[in-house]
Amino acid sequence: MHYYQFNIGDYASHTRNLSLLEDLAYRRLLDEYYLHEQPLNPSVALVARHIGMQGHEDEVKFVLETFFEPTDFGWVNNRANQEIEHFRAKTEQASRAGKASAARRLNNRSTDVQPTNNQEPITNNQKNTKRPSVAPPVGVSPEVWESFVKHRKAKKAQLTQLVIDTIAEQANKAGWTLEKALTECVVRNWQSFRADWVAQQAQRLPGKDVAHMTVPAAPNQDAALRKIEEDRKSAVPIPDNIRQKMAALTKGLKV
Repeated sequence: MHYYQFNIGDYASHTRNLSLLEDLAYRRLLDEYYLHEQPLNPSVALVARHIGMQGHEDEVKFVLETFFEPTDFGWVNNRANQEIEHFRAKTEQASRAGKASAARRLNNRSTDVQPTNNQEPITNNQKNTKRPSVAPPVGVSPEVWESFVKHRKAKKAQLTQLVIDTIAEQANKAGWTLEKALTECVVRNWQSFRADWVAQQAQRLPGKDVAHMTVPAAPNQDAALRKIEEDRKSAVPIPDNIRQKMAALTKGLKV
């Protein structure tokens, strides 16, 4: 052990009657015992030499006999043995935890999806590659294109080259330009564009472009407009006596 806990109060209570040399011998004996984690040599003279206190064997012997116990293997200290066992247990526990953590990490890596023989490994560059954006079509102004892109995003609809090609094909069938078709999608809140939609509107209003429609025809007409039309058809002329009273009331008024 290169480190052990040192309780100053506990040490002072057990060593207050030691001389300076005896106190020095005790501290060095403890350091020697913890460092090698084994009993001290049975020979007092050799122990004194190991801790650098040759010539002071009497002090070393007194400390050994007071705080250590002689055994067949050498001098031992029971309190120090408890600290050494506790240190070894913590070291073993930390080692097992480290091995278990390493095993889990290895297992997690081994369970990752592995490429098949026909599949190339996915690199970081491939993972971070974004789908290229669609270039503005030729003949479409930047303002119209920007409005259409925002419109598609608001509807959470994908914007791909296939979408643009399909709209262009339908616009050509309707006799429209692509820019006009994209503009119509934004104005009428359409997610896409189809030529038959334009044809249906043209049939309802012959000779009129669908873009000129201001009031939709039935059945898409507003309910309030339908009510006004129905009331107009069911209205009756005002009776003559009511007309005469109204004329008398408004006589002389500037209206």
